[in-house]
Amino acid sequence: MKDCLIRQAAENDVKYIAGLEKEIFALPWSEASLLAEIAENKVARYKVAEAGGEIVGYAGVWLILDEGHITNVAVHPLYRRKGIARELISTLMNDSREEGVDKYTLEVRASNKEAISLYKSMGFIICGMRKEYYEDNGEDAVIMWKV
Repeated sequence: MKDCLIRQAAENDVKYIAGLEKEIFALPWSEASLLAEIAENKVARYKVAEAGGEIVGYAGVWLILDEGHITNVAVHPLYRRKGIARELISTLMNDSREEGVDKYTLEVRASNKEAISLYKSMGFIICGMRKEYYEDNGEDAVIMWKV
């Protein structure tokens, strides 16, 4: 989306990010958890997508040695399929490469075919499953890696 700004997440973004979490995820992260991630977690990096002055998406990664663990990717339903998730992930990966990260992993709900398709198009491959990973319904998680 050409009118979308991708920028570093800040503490004052947490309320809006938490709102997205509640709207999108069955098991949303709390405001306190998100604040700790953005303000205190030394290995965490978060980006937000802004359109029209509003936060419409965000994504995060934990940098562990030479690996990046993508924690969350969320885009408001009205802004999906506009390239925002791809841009968030690409920006996180490009920035973290400068910090020595060259491999990335993530977990995604097995039923989330759109996300799996996006990740595959970005070079991630399916490497395994975590059985009954999601607490809300016992759904499996697909483990994906990009090396």
